Amino acid sequence: MKDPFFLGSKALRNRVLYAPLAGCSDYPFRQMSSRYHPGIVYCEMVKIDALVRNDPHTFRLLDYHSSMHPIGAQLCGSKPKLAAQAARMIEDLGFDVLDFNCGCPVDKVTKDGSGSGMLKTPDLIGEMLSQMIAAVKIPVTVKIRAGWDEGSINGPLITQIAEKVGAKAITVHGRTRAQGYKGPANWDYITACKKAAKDILVIGNGDVFSQEAAQKMFQETGCDAVLVSRGTLGQPWIAEDIMRGLNGLEPIARGVSEIRDILLEHFDLIIRYQPERQAMLDFRRVGCWYLKRCVGVKDLRIAINRAASTREAMRFVEDFSWRDVSLSKELVFAETE
Repeated sequence: MKDPFFLGSKALRNRVLYAPLAGCSDYPFRQMSSRYHPGIVYCEMVKIDALVRNDPHTFRLLDYHSSMHPIGAQLCGSKPKLAAQAARMIEDLGFDVLDFNCGCPVDKVTKDGSGSGMLKTPDLIGEMLSQMIAAVKIPVTVKIRAGWDEGSINGPLITQIAEKVGAKAITVHGRTRAQGYKGPANWDYITACKKAAKDILVIGNGDVFSQEAAQKMFQETGCDAVLVSRGTLGQPWIAEDIMRGLNGLEPIARGVSEIRDILLEHFDLIIRYQPERQAMLDFRRVGCWYLKRCVGVKDLRIAINRAASTREAMRFVEDFSWRDVSLSKELVFAETE
């Protein structure tokens, strides 16, 4: 576990990867995440169509700093004629890894057959991947769910298709598209894909909220790496905890004061990157992530949501009576779409 993890010829720091989360894994989030040395951090998913028409907002989603390497990009779309061009654009931007999203379950993505809508057309997944792989030198990977619904579980088939066309890894989320994020992830789906794989690496995803969960996923599925998604929200240090646990070390104890300090650091990064209005909206979202496990912070959450400016919100956090706050004994985590 101490050795680098390779995707093709690309060496990553380790086997704990941070997922692209739409509306969450923005530039400040990735700045915070990189401090704890995950194997790779991904930018938010971008649409192939928007990228090739040079949409400014799309390029902003792909902002990164050299200190974030290795850095990954994720594309979403269903048009093979655009796949190669989009892949080359990602490579030209300096990304280390390109992932193809076939797992996003939201309606606005699946309505045109993209995201997990691709699970209905496995051969089209292979065609999209083939176009990307032929166009670039960086490793190309793919992320899927187990299937569209329980009646159409085709993860193992897609694993074989992805391997045949030359994808270096496949990430398998242990839920179907129909499930969304409801109910526990079924890691047996990951195990099945691992058994179907010969050379392609299989990355497990779904319900990795702690070091214990990551270790259990490795043991139960035999996966080659884990992709942490919602488990990164409000605990950007989770990669550090997981790697320490896998190497027989205790996680670093982080109490209320540490969470407060990291929250303030995250807020500061938001202020430096976003205009005031967007920063204020981000404060409300990110604040909920960090405060989710804190007991006795209801008044602080209300104050942040009602703050008229980022300066006022920062002052609320700094002046709050943190000595009266405790951490929930149960693992409680933020939700995302």
